[in-house]
Amino acid sequence: MAKKDPQDKAFDAALEELEGVVEQLESGDLSLEDSLAAFEKGVGLVKYCNQKLSEVERKVEVLVKDKEGKLQLKLLDAMADDEENDS
Repeated sequence: MAKKDPQDKAFDAALEELEGVVEQLESGDLSLEDSLAAFEKGVGLVKYCNQKLSEVERKVEVLVKDKEGKLQLKLLDAMADDEENDS
């Protein structure tokens, strides 16, 4: 079993926390002030999760043009293999 990266753990924890915030808001048991605070916390968690997902996406995929000029999505590992074969 592969070990999780600490960033993955932080992402997972943030996502779990966000789910809890959503449940609290959906319950309707919070006061207006508490609802607003929970909403603000949720917005911050969404931004954090989106940022982490974008970082991972940039690391995994790179948009490149092939010989005909068409855009293709390639995994970084596949690009490294192509560069090794070109050498």
